[in-house]
Amino acid sequence: MKAAIRQILIIVPSLMTGLVAGCSHQQMNSNGSWDPKIAAAYLDQREAAWTKWQGSARDHGTFCVSCHTAVPYALSRPMLRKKLGEGIQTAYEQKLLDNVTKRVRLWNEVNPFYSDQEYKNGNKTAESRGTESVLNALILANYDAANGHLSDTARLAFDNMWALQETEGEENGSWAWLQFGMEPWEAGDSQYYGAALAAIAVGIAPENYRSNPDLENHLRILSGYLDREYAKQSMLNHVVLLWASTKWFGLLTPERRQSIINEVLEDQQGDGGWKLSALSWPKGWSLHSMVRTWLRSDGTSQAQRSDGYATGLIVFVLQQSGMSAEDARLKRGLAWLVRNQSKTEGSWPSLSLTKRRNPSSEVGHFMRDAATAYAVLALTEKSDVEPGHMAAR
Repeated sequence: MKAAIRQILIIVPSLMTGLVAGCSHQQMNSNGSWDPKIAAAYLDQREAAWTKWQGSARDHGTFCVSCHTAVPYALSRPMLRKKLGEGIQTAYEQKLLDNVTKRVRLWNEVNPFYSDQEYKNGNKTAESRGTESVLNALILANYDAANGHLSDTARLAFDNMWALQETEGEENGSWAWLQFGMEPWEAGDSQYYGAALAAIAVGIAPENYRSNPDLENHLRILSGYLDREYAKQSMLNHVVLLWASTKWFGLLTPERRQSIINEVLEDQQGDGGWKLSALSWPKGWSLHSMVRTWLRSDGTSQAQRSDGYATGLIVFVLQQSGMSAEDARLKRGLAWLVRNQSKTEGSWPSLSLTKRRNPSSEVGHFMRDAATAYAVLALTEKSDVEPGHMAAR
């Protein structure tokens, strides 16, 4: 109780600090255009750095496939390739695909990303396996969807994924997921995020993969989990679920789909963007949610301005959900993205929800990596927001 009171007492000064921070802006594109070439250069450089970083290295000459850098890169770089008229995959895409392929084929030989031997508290071996199995299937299915053929390696990745699906208890239908207390991808509610990603992977897999009768029970308990745990989730998790519903017809009722859209639009900021710190915990009046909206776990103030990851993800998913390109709210979100690309780095702004990071450090880039990838997905999805053209205000 005393600890809770202490947290409340520091909210007020932190609130003032956050309001001041909310008035500041990242370097913006004042000419009203966005530049896919420097976005591609940023993402390529960051993927290259990730694959060489000692902290990502794993056994058998492989590297960890991360939610913040590798997965967003795999989803967004093919869209930039198309936008830029590049004929073949980049060397960094190929290296990532080779890495995933190797780990899928050596699934019973490679070590998990993190193990129980390294972390005495928790269940890191199972969490690592569950997380990786979903991410591998998502990456391979996304690339195979472009050519309309599900490869043998992707099928094996799905087999690995289904073998690790929880089949009993409260988590029935989901996968064990990495827990490091780091929002928005490795925290207490991230198991739901992972299950929603699995639903996306199933939905985008070509050759009508989802119709396989052998998957009927797996799909039933997955959709059951996503429905059963829905009310406990943050808005960000609801957005990823909405994304999944655009690939898996019938996953959500029309009423729930519209409820998520309405929920998201209610939180759009005056500048057209969305604020990550307000979307990452379940809504309500719990002390934890209130405190974390304003304070990171290290006691520093959360950013109180619109954010590239939240805005990019939300705009992209709203587009995927079928929102009209003429909708003023969608145009405002796209305009925010156009205005807020760094003219020098090519990235979009986003900050850690967990700790104050040195922005020039490896970990200091992680949130910007994800923000840039999802901003690219949103801007390449919207065909009439072209590079060098004025965005709607």
